[in-house]
Amino acid sequence: MNGLEAFLLGLVQGLTEFLPVSSSGHLELSKILLGVEAEKSLIFTVVVHGATVLSTIIVFRQDLAQIIRKFFEFKWNFEMRYVIKIFISMIPVLIVGLFFKELVEGFFTGNLLLVGSMLLITAVLLAFTYYAKAREKAISYWDALGIGAAQALAVMPGISRSGATISTGLLLGNKRENVARFSFLMVLIPIIGANMKDLYEGSATLEGGIGILPLIVGFLAAFVSGLLACKWMIKLVKHGKLLYFAIYCAIVGLTAISFYYFG
Repeated sequence: MNGLEAFLLGLVQGLTEFLPVSSSGHLELSKILLGVEAEKSLIFTVVVHGATVLSTIIVFRQDLAQIIRKFFEFKWNFEMRYVIKIFISMIPVLIVGLFFKELVEGFFTGNLLLVGSMLLITAVLLAFTYYAKAREKAISYWDALGIGAAQALAVMPGISRSGATISTGLLLGNKRENVARFSFLMVLIPIIGANMKDLYEGSATLEGGIGILPLIVGFLAAFVSGLLACKWMIKLVKHGKLLYFAIYCAIVGLTAISFYYFG
């Protein structure tokens, strides 16, 4: 992988991690178009995911500081309940990671038909949010579990994590700004945990032929684009403009399926 390929893949990761268009699906498509087999070196995935985690922390730094400070007061306050809901949302993806990891990894083979089909599912989920009716209620524990189930479903390449979780939260009747905030905060621990596990097990190494420079370029591209995309996505969710992304996902998904059969 050279510097340009690292920049493009980092850019795709940063933008699509937050925009509801599936980062995994777009990375699969990008690797096919560029002829890059980035999965040979897991360290690149760890680095770009670390960059998007950092951008999330910066965007929500005030919220995180408030939650952490109030949580360690060890009182049954809003922040304590919020953290519990975050942990509840992690249960489905934890089950998938523990028991179905090899099965999930088998889906990341550059299969255009699979990616295209999953992008169509993302498009349907986003389109349904047009009919979502918000109610004046906080995200409940059952809502957290449902949103977590959507996150677990998004391990499939082509199903957007942010698209699936935000759509689920909205369809459950939650306010847009609450769902966007919860969706981006709930992913921090799973990503950090998965990356730490890979580093601990030694599976993320430089053996894939990726040098230090491409890693730095990929990190910076993912971080800057992720920072911008995260802020942009919050505004888009508040104004209910997810239908445009549904159309985009449908077009890309149908294009990928067409290339599979006729390309």
